[in-house]
Amino acid sequence: MALTPEDVINKRFQPTKFREGYDQDEVDDFLDEIVLELRTLNQEIADLTQQLEAAGSAPDNARAAAPAETPAEETAEPVVEPAPAAATEPEPAAAQAQPTTDSAQSAAGVLALAQKLHDEYVANGRAEHDRLVAEGQSQADQMVSDAQRSKEEVLAGLEQERGVLEQKVSQLKGFESSYRERLKSFISGQLHEIDNAPSVMPEADQS
Repeated sequence: MALTPEDVINKRFQPTKFREGYDQDEVDDFLDEIVLELRTLNQEIADLTQQLEAAGSAPDNARAAAPAETPAEETAEPVVEPAPAAATEPEPAAAQAQPTTDSAQSAAGVLALAQKLHDEYVANGRAEHDRLVAEGQSQADQMVSDAQRSKEEVLAGLEQERGVLEQKVSQLKGFESSYRERLKSFISGQLHEIDNAPSVMPEADQS
């Protein structure tokens, strides 16, 4: 059995005792919303049913009225069109050809505009590509030049430090040689003094 708004309104629930349940006011408010929605849906269904019935009866009325007009058409005398009317028949074709020509021209214009925009986009893309390539090449050349200059500066600094270190090594070698000579002279002098020093032992008595 289909549910109606009245069924929802007349529905009664048994109250609960000593156990949990839903708030009665919230349940009533929700049931009121359901009633409104059901009434709206029922009204829409009734309106659609009436429209379908009206649309179905219209063709039947038209078919019923058509046979009544047939005898009048059969008894009417044939109308003979005048001869000049034949010359005027091409006019609709000419009238139809004009919109076709306009449409073709419009389509051709749209295609020409699209081709123009395409060519512009391609040209702009190529120009942007060339600009980016040139910019990248310039940056690459600048980076290579900076790296080369930095390398030369580092090598020059290392060469300068090498010269300083070589000079210090040469000075140290000279100091070592001079020190050796002085040490050798000092030792030789000490040995000579030892050799020429008088003996400290008393001479033996010859009596």
